[in-house]
Amino acid sequence: LSLSLFLMLEVCVDSVQSAVAAEKGGAHRIELCSSLAEGGLTPSIGLVRQVLFQTKLPVYAMVRPRAGDFVYDSSELDVMLADIEEFKHAGVHGLVFGALAPDGTVDTEINQVLLDAAKPLPVTFHRAIDMTSDIFKALEVVISLHFERVLTSGGEQTALEGTPVIKEMIARAKGRLSVMPGGGITERNVQRVLQETGAQELHCSARSTRDSKMVFRNAAVHMGASLYASEYAVKVSSEARVAALLARART
Repeated sequence: LSLSLFLMLEVCVDSVQSAVAAEKGGAHRIELCSSLAEGGLTPSIGLVRQVLFQTKLPVYAMVRPRAGDFVYDSSELDVMLADIEEFKHAGVHGLVFGALAPDGTVDTEINQVLLDAAKPLPVTFHRAIDMTSDIFKALEVVISLHFERVLTSGGEQTALEGTPVIKEMIARAKGRLSVMPGGGITERNVQRVLQETGAQELHCSARSTRDSKMVFRNAAVHMGASLYASEYAVKVSSEARVAALLARART
C-alpha cells in the first residue's frame, strides 16, 4: 500500500508550550485538552485563548468535563454546552466530544444536542467509540449524526493493536467521515499503522519528559490520588519527535 494517502498529523496537547512545539515540528492540527494523563479533559478558556493567540494551526478543543466513562447526566451536559459556547466565542476551529449510553451504544440524543450547539463547527467523535459494545454499529451512528471524523484505536489499547479493526472501519466509512487512528502512535510504529490501515490522518502526543524547574522538592507530599505521576516530571510535546514522526509517516 502506498503511503501517499497520508495527509494530516494531529497532535494532542495540554499546554501552550506543547502547542508551539507541535507547530514547529510540522503538525497540521492541534487537539487541545487539559490533563492528558487522564486521557484529555476540557481545557480552560485561558489555555484555549493563549494557544489560538500563539499558534496559527487549526485548534480543536476537547469537551469532556471529567475523567472516567462517557455517560453524562443533565448537569454535565449543561457544563459541556457552556464550554462549547465559550470555545466558539474564543474562535476555536473545531470541537471534540462523544457521549455513550450505559449499554455501550452511542447516545444519539445527547450527541445531537451537543452537535446542534457546536454548529457550524466541525466535530471529531473521540475514543469513546473504543468503549462501545459494537464498534461498527457505533461507527454507523456517528456517521449518521454527521461528525467530521472519529478518533479510534480500533477498540484496543493502542492503534497498532487495533489496525485490523481500523482498516475495516475506514472501508465501511467509504469516505463519509475520516477515521483517524490514535493511541500510542510513535516514530517507531507510525509506518506500520499507516501501512496496515491506509489512514489519511493520524493522532499522537509525541511527548517527552522534562525535569521540573523546582529546585526545592518536598518528597513527603504529592498532589492527587494514590496512582500518580511525579510532580517533578513534566510531559511536553517535543518538536523533534513531531518532526521525526512526520518524516517516518512520509517515507
